[in-house]
Amino acid sequence: MTIHKEGFPTIALVTMLGLLLGFATNLHLEPSIPILAWIIYIVLAGFWLFILSFFRIPSRTFTYDENSVVSPADGKVVVIEETFDTEYFNEKRLQISVFMSPANVHVNRYPVSGKVEYSQYHKGKYLVAWDPKSSTENERHSIVISNPKVTMLVKQIAGALARRIVNYAVPGEQAKQNEELGFIKFGSRVDLLLPVGTKVNVKIGDTVKNGISVLATI
Repeated sequence: MTIHKEGFPTIALVTMLGLLLGFATNLHLEPSIPILAWIIYIVLAGFWLFILSFFRIPSRTFTYDENSVVSPADGKVVVIEETFDTEYFNEKRLQISVFMSPANVHVNRYPVSGKVEYSQYHKGKYLVAWDPKSSTENERHSIVISNPKVTMLVKQIAGALARRIVNYAVPGEQAKQNEELGFIKFGSRVDLLLPVGTKVNVKIGDTVKNGISVLATI
């Protein structure tokens, strides 16, 4: 397991603040209220370990298959339905959405290989990520990937806690399946908009892993 590069500034900041608070606790609380001081130490250590875990990149054996749409995110499948896309296709598409809790790995990966046809950031609200309106009203970054088998739109969507979306896609570049697409911090969701009629390999409530689980067959 390694730590994602997006986590280094946050981990450094949390470490510094934790050490300062720990030093102040040791200086002012431990001599008079040692039990409270130890509670604070444990909470600080637990929070630091949580932040470290949030930015983890576990070692995995990825699924590579030109006929498969591999999950771009860790989390739970919360939506499988037809929807009308007004951002790019202006037609009905099949939407599959994966919700990421703060405990999930938050790196996002390309679900298929292909050319990046479109990449656009949208400002927006911070509704809870499982709210249906979050797909169109929340802060998000959308990309379109195209290859001879499929053209799909992938949305990284901010949630109530996630206030920073990082996206590495550049229009015109060739994306490779399971390479890093980006990163979302602290609870969020990823939507995939596929052609209507695409064979779905998961059901609502399934737990999936980025780079491993096959969401659909093309």
